[in-house]
Amino acid sequence: MAAVIERLFALRAHETDVRTEVIGGVTTFVTLSYIVFVQPAVLATTGMDAGAVLSATCLASALATLLMGGWANYPIAVAPAMGHNFYFAFMVCGPLATGGLGYPWPVALGANCIAGVAFLVLSLVGVRERLVDAIPSSLKHAIAAGIGLLIALVGCEWAGLVRAAPGTLIALGNLRHPTTLLAIAGTGLTAVLVARRHRGAILIGTLATGVAAALSGLVPYRGLVALPPSVLPTLGRLDIAGALRPDMVAVIFVLFFLGLFDTVGTLVGVAEQGGFLQDDRLPRVRQAMATDAVGTIVGTILGTSTVTAYVESAAGVQAGARTGLANVVTAGLLLTALFFSPLARMAGEGVRVGDLTLYPIVAPALIMVGSFMIRSVARIDFDDPPAAFASYLTIVTMPFAFSITEGIAFGFIAYAGLMLVVGRGREVHPLLYVFATLFVVRYALL
Repeated sequence: MAAVIERLFALRAHETDVRTEVIGGVTTFVTLSYIVFVQPAVLATTGMDAGAVLSATCLASALATLLMGGWANYPIAVAPAMGHNFYFAFMVCGPLATGGLGYPWPVALGANCIAGVAFLVLSLVGVRERLVDAIPSSLKHAIAAGIGLLIALVGCEWAGLVRAAPGTLIALGNLRHPTTLLAIAGTGLTAVLVARRHRGAILIGTLATGVAAALSGLVPYRGLVALPPSVLPTLGRLDIAGALRPDMVAVIFVLFFLGLFDTVGTLVGVAEQGGFLQDDRLPRVRQAMATDAVGTIVGTILGTSTVTAYVESAAGVQAGARTGLANVVTAGLLLTALFFSPLARMAGEGVRVGDLTLYPIVAPALIMVGSFMIRSVARIDFDDPPAAFASYLTIVTMPFAFSITEGIAFGFIAYAGLMLVVGRGREVHPLLYVFATLFVVRYALL
């Protein structure tokens, strides 16, 4: 068995071992487990069966995560993207009275599938691969740092450390609330373990926070095992013909752009943190890009929205994961979640505090991962003014706009524009000009 694992994943070449990969895979699952329950809650607002969406989410995520591990040999999990699901549910399917477009959810799934097919075609012909190569080195490091700030912001929100506030938009949360105190304690424990250089720091911190949450009564213990919900209510219900209407072009375009650049940003960010980049290029990027496209297509057939590389994989990478073996573990746990959904629900369902839902079990891991990824800012060439300003916009826009895609867009536009103005336009890859222009058009028309 050891020889087979070595041949498939080249553990020695990546300076890792089975134990480390297992810890990394479990850590990644723990930090992304919330999607198993958040996704059904979001898509259920469209009229979709919540149980079917849960099963579709687990199945599509497990398949795509396993494909990423076995084909691309990266410890980067793949699952339905937060943000994409909100666009799907509240914009595409949302009622006209609340600003939505009012499309039935089968039509939205059809549009999502078409965008996934476009992902796959561009991945197999190498366009998405060339886009990764076209991103300047400083912007790659900025993307990683920006994702780190975005992850940290999500962690602080889910911990209750920050809250929405009129005037300033954001303010300090209630630090005396038991849920927030639990998240602070979990973060402190994880920080101590990291300071002591414990390889399983994030996993141990997360599990300890979960036990404390259950013992204190903040998160109810809901049992251990349950039968998986049926996927039949959403299986094969996508409406491709309805999605091919002319008025759906803009929807498909937005779904395509969101999926394209979220995946690019996540792959670059996590790869930079894990040391996977070689001469500023990501090996096997074509396989990695094609994986999320396959996941999206399968996901729409099963009954869930865009599937993409998950930034929470950075937690597993920080725990030591370096190969696709970690993804095998994560995929297995995603399938197990179908049967142990009551237990996984503890981390994913959150704690209701007023009109907010906090996730104290997951929050410490996200806060710590954010601190790891922000280190990439030290590798930005701040002596090069165009690269420095474009990198700055990339970093600050991601958390401020709450979007990886918008951060990349601002960075691309600023870098291409400044390089042209200072007479260095020939140093920029033509693809970067193409996508910078498309981003400008997107902002102008959509």
